[in-house]
Amino acid sequence: VQLQASGGGVVQTGGSLRLSCAASGSIFSTNTMGWYRQAPGKQRELVATIPTLGSTNYADSVKGRFTISRDNAKNTIYLQMNNLKPEDTATYYCRAALRAGCSGVGCPGYWGQGTLVTVSS
Repeated sequence: VQLQASGGGVVQTGGSLRLSCAASGSIFSTNTMGWYRQAPGKQRELVATIPTLGSTNYADSVKGRFTISRDNAKNTIYLQMNNLKPEDTATYYCRAALRAGCSGVGCPGYWGQGTLVTVSS
C-alpha cells in the first residue's frame, strides 16, 4: 500500500489550499481514510476522516473551514482548506485506517509521506 500526498505550499492568512492523497492497492475502497497534521514541536493530531460510508469527522479547530472528500474512481482523497490561519501551519499526512472505528493517531494504519503547509501572517 502506498499513499502519495501532495498540494502543500506557502499561503497567506485567509488563503486556501487543496491537498490530495492518491492511494494504491485495494485498501482505499474498504477503509476509512484521513488527514492528520503535525506542527513543529507538537504531537500529530487528527484533522479529518472520511469512511467508505457514513459521516465525515473533523477536529473542532478546522470545522467550517476544511472539507474532506474522496473520489473512489481515482483512489484519492482531498482536503480543501479555506480561511487558513497561521496555527494551521504543519506537515499534513494522509492515512488509511486498518481497524474499523479506530482513527486515532495511535490506531494501526498506513501512513503517507507528509506535505508541508505554511500559513504566513
